[in-house]
Amino acid sequence: MATLAVEVVYRGIFQRTLARNIVRQIVFAARKDGKIGTAFGRYSDSPERNGIPAKQFAIVCDTALELEESLAVYEAKAVDVTINVDDSMCKGIESWAWYGLQPINELTKSDGTLIVTSRQDADSLIEDIHQKDTPYDLAIIPSTVSFSGLWVYKDDHTDMRILGTLCKVCPELVSLKAMLESVQEQTDNSTKVASVQRAHDRTTTRLVEPGEGNSETPFSFDMPGWKTMEEGLVIRGIPEGTGFRGGDEGYQPGRSEVFKKWSVRSMRPVINFDTCIKCTLCWLQCPDTCFDVTPDGLYDANMESCCGCGVCEAVCPVPDCVTMVSEAEFNDNNSQWDAWTADKDGYNKWMTVLVDQTKTETRTHGFHHVGGYDEEITATEEA
Repeated sequence: MATLAVEVVYRGIFQRTLARNIVRQIVFAARKDGKIGTAFGRYSDSPERNGIPAKQFAIVCDTALELEESLAVYEAKAVDVTINVDDSMCKGIESWAWYGLQPINELTKSDGTLIVTSRQDADSLIEDIHQKDTPYDLAIIPSTVSFSGLWVYKDDHTDMRILGTLCKVCPELVSLKAMLESVQEQTDNSTKVASVQRAHDRTTTRLVEPGEGNSETPFSFDMPGWKTMEEGLVIRGIPEGTGFRGGDEGYQPGRSEVFKKWSVRSMRPVINFDTCIKCTLCWLQCPDTCFDVTPDGLYDANMESCCGCGVCEAVCPVPDCVTMVSEAEFNDNNSQWDAWTADKDGYNKWMTVLVDQTKTETRTHGFHHVGGYDEEITATEEA
């Protein structure tokens, strides 16, 4: 057996325990198959910051020598399976500030597998996932996003379902028998063992052919070579702001060309321009200066700069004027103000549907009250 590698792409803090559980359990199960492995993390540019993409890896080998050789690099250059535990990251991730945008399937080997937890179907996900020159399989685990926090864990069996799926798509990594035995030993929970088995039995994959998916070229940055670096520490200042899009009216702040944090968000603000009272709070409180002041005194969120923190929604005094909506609903970073000015009736109908739909959904960011997760899990098990 050649060395096999798995990466788990997760949201910092929100899914840290989930990712750790997955890679640890892979290694424990591999030992039962007579193999040797290790699990380790590779953090983002700001380790474990709220929602920033980060990675955990599991490496499994036949011998200790093979394992030592594979760990000579900090990050696996190619993986047999990529596990994405938040489908909004299918659009690509920028977990290191100097990376640019890394496609979610960047490290996935030819004929490897991308596993995604999602309520979307394969065609919808592939529309977001960047194209590859080689084929790979897509496996979808029907599930909402399992978000919790650094000090709490939403034990909703998402990790178990992923492990069962993993055994189906990559049995050479770890056998189902070993995984079932390991889960029973590690958790002493027969229900979790059943979740692994059920996920394994229900797993199906969809072949993604070369050239299928998002055709956009992911943004990247030119890094200075050692011969071109300047003496000392040089931090270039942000240029001064100008009028809205270079005009004489409104205001558009200067922005760094390399600050593109839209790939870290799981939700984005949707603005009701008709109910905006121009109080300036979203503009003043946005930590990333995402809002542009339009010539008519409204505030247009620049979606290239928005990281989806939700501060604008929290400070807005007008009900439903700013609403955080799932990133899965969007395929671009276009200006909402442009869309509103071009067709106000059409925009308002679109916005109303999104906002009403959002109100019917339970937010996955954190828990509302102590014991909330237990109540949700009990309701799910009963269903």
